[in-house]
Amino acid sequence: MRPGIARCATALLAGCLLVAACGGDDGEGGASGPTLPPATATDEAPPPGRPPLAEVQVTPTEVATADEPLALVAVRGTGTLLVGERGGRVRALLVRGEGSDRSYELVDEPVLDIAEEVTTSGSEQGLLDIEPTPDGTTLYVSYSVAATGATRVVAYPLTVRGDGPPTVDTGAVREVVTVEQPASNHNGGDVEVGPDGYLYVTLGDGGGSGDQFDNAQDPAELLGSILRIDPTAPGGPGGTDGYGIPPDNPFADGGTGRPEVWLYGVRNPWRLTFDPDTDDLWVADVGQGDWEEVDLLPATPDGAGRGANLGWPLFEGTHAYRGDGDPAGTVLPVFEYGHDEGCSITGGVVYRGGAVEALTGAYLFSDYCTGTVRALRVRDGRAVDEQTLTEPLGQVASFGVDGGGDVYVVTLDGLIIRLDP
Repeated sequence: MRPGIARCATALLAGCLLVAACGGDDGEGGASGPTLPPATATDEAPPPGRPPLAEVQVTPTEVATADEPLALVAVRGTGTLLVGERGGRVRALLVRGEGSDRSYELVDEPVLDIAEEVTTSGSEQGLLDIEPTPDGTTLYVSYSVAATGATRVVAYPLTVRGDGPPTVDTGAVREVVTVEQPASNHNGGDVEVGPDGYLYVTLGDGGGSGDQFDNAQDPAELLGSILRIDPTAPGGPGGTDGYGIPPDNPFADGGTGRPEVWLYGVRNPWRLTFDPDTDDLWVADVGQGDWEEVDLLPATPDGAGRGANLGWPLFEGTHAYRGDGDPAGTVLPVFEYGHDEGCSITGGVVYRGGAVEALTGAYLFSDYCTGTVRALRVRDGRAVDEQTLTEPLGQVASFGVDGGGDVYVVTLDGLIIRLDP
């Protein structure tokens, strides 16, 4: 069935997740200084065999409704998706059948319920993300701690049971990492198992506005960074943490930065993703008062984005924000858009499914305030095509991909929507 698109379009609830992350949360303007050419789409021809994105059509199909869903992930090798709800529950979404004949059942009994451990008192707090390991034996959960508001990542043993809901062993939960938060916004909270098998964790700059805590340009701080850790080898820094340090991390020796830091200079990275075909790393970073950005870190032998500085708060997008705006040593976004087009970017997956072949290789993303799905093509480090694919779908908070490569849109107002041809 089709979602009630017009019904969802303008139901922006005051204080909901991500609104406080939108630009303009302090009214502070950007600093003076040179502005680089905007990383906007060009009129170059599409890749061979691919039509322009303006010719691509998708149909949003509502498949389920949940309670403030923020994450949807596939359990590899099964017909099961897991839905993470902001309040602290993880539920199984069972998928039966194939193609257009598929049916979906969102199981009432949660796979995991940690509502008592999670706070949602801040507009950007809650159960923020979930991630099963590729072998289906572990479930990582990222959430805001009820007592303190800290960001915590824990690991649960996961057991897959055929076509039924998986189970987690709550008695064997293991804390991986906890990072104190000085404010309730800009928590980040995404967790992804990378193609290298390590766990990537996004952390905003600590909240407030304008990077008031001066974290993002300091790789010796965890906040304002994306971490890369080995959760299978406890005993990292200090010998007591629930993770180890990959030896090829850029600051692994701790000399000029925290060993956990993979890249830095981010404000509030709301979803990262790895292209499953190329291993390129894409980051959607929520802007301050004027610009939202998409960052692309191409895969290299050293790893996508190793040691990169994404610029915040020296830059908001490609525009000088603090200081003289010197781009030296800064990785600038591959695409940006202004607040005349939205207010808070929601990343984002690279389409590698078979249902809408014309979208192959395109990065799909949205904006919390507009609720439309947009597609972006990049070639040789430049945005070459960008297009809005749907009408507003609601308060888009995340994307998910099933085992067959089909893409789903998750809205905070409760919808789980599959993108069909």
